[in-house]
Amino acid sequence: MRSEFSASIGLVIGGALWGLIWLPLRYLEGIGLPGAWSGLALYVGAAVVILPFWLSGRFGVTASLRSLAICGLFLGGAFSLYASSLLLTDVVRALLLFYLTPIWGTALGVFVLGEALTRTRVIALLMAMGGLLVVLGIGETAPLPRNAGDWLALLSGMCWAIGSLKIYQLGSANTFEQIVAFVFGSLVVTLAAMVIAPDVFVAGTSLITALPALPWGILMSLYVLPMLVLTVWPASLLTPGRVGILLMSDLLVGVISAALFAGEPFGWREAVGSLLIIGAAVVEVLGKRPTV
Repeated sequence: MRSEFSASIGLVIGGALWGLIWLPLRYLEGIGLPGAWSGLALYVGAAVVILPFWLSGRFGVTASLRSLAICGLFLGGAFSLYASSLLLTDVVRALLLFYLTPIWGTALGVFVLGEALTRTRVIALLMAMGGLLVVLGIGETAPLPRNAGDWLALLSGMCWAIGSLKIYQLGSANTFEQIVAFVFGSLVVTLAAMVIAPDVFVAGTSLITALPALPWGILMSLYVLPMLVLTVWPASLLTPGRVGILLMSDLLVGVISAALFAGEPFGWREAVGSLLIIGAAVVEVLGKRPTV
């Protein structure tokens, strides 16, 4: 129980770090890496950092490669699609459509894991979704995709819920293995997307143009890797529904940072919605306190 409590706190912190990931992505976009190129620079940078440790043989493989590959494709794919969505739609809309995740995660927990749908979870879920709708503006807009970026954000949330389920079921993999799978899953999905839909993901930028940004990708991976540790490790201990709710600290930090640095709106709706989401995380964590 204590490990679950620690994982819950770690996930809230990891989510907060996720809330700022749009800043390096948009910086890379500003230096000439539109579409999926900015995300690809981050994943290549992270791969360059972790590859020597992987090849050193210090970290033994404790889980089946097939299971790790599946986890990596879903979790890394979620990160890849989410990163692209942040550049193709408003930061707030990308955050909000991604964070329908608690609904998908709770459904998977109930129907796949046989998790009990407790009163605490229902209250937390209602508060989280209520906060989501308040921020979107009830009566003014609906949480429905409107463009390619919105659809990518929605799909990334679904992939994240499935990936969280897979990594929870896997259980035996260590954190390093999970991060390796995550990073290379991100690379595979991003490259596949760039081949399948170049108009959306490549955005007319050539590889020659993208190469000079690799050093920036390596530098920014020093931010991405700790963020992944605080996201992937808790997902192996917590059920998908709980992961989805606690990760909404990303939404709070993202909405506030977008208002401060991107000029996106932050008024009474964002404030009330943020309080509801914070309340949902508190209810979820305190509803399952560690025992002595």
